[in-house]
Amino acid sequence: MSRKMKALGLLLFFIVLAGSPLVAQEINPIKASLFKLSIIIGGAIICVAAAAGAFCQAKAISSACEGISRNPGAAPHIRFLLIFGLVLIETLVIYALLISIIILMVKWNAYI
Repeated sequence: MSRKMKALGLLLFFIVLAGSPLVAQEINPIKASLFKLSIIIGGAIICVAAAAGAFCQAKAISSACEGISRNPGAAPHIRFLLIFGLVLIETLVIYALLISIIILMVKWNAYI
């Protein structure tokens, strides 16, 4: 089995494990479906944001290392732009975390 398939299987296992308490709940079906949907949306937002942020940070770091190796004289400028770019990428991921927390903290009793 390839390494990617093992990682995907482990990810699916943890998703099922994290979602199993939702199956055991017995409350109002409308509230339950909205709550389940908010959990799924919040998790999807933070998952996609974290994956995209990690990919962009890896690409930025590799490009900065390549640029410094080609032109060591420009290392301070490249390093500054790298740190600035990483800060902006991490800020976007934190914004996604805040949005997912807001989605999860909605008071469903007020809307139903």
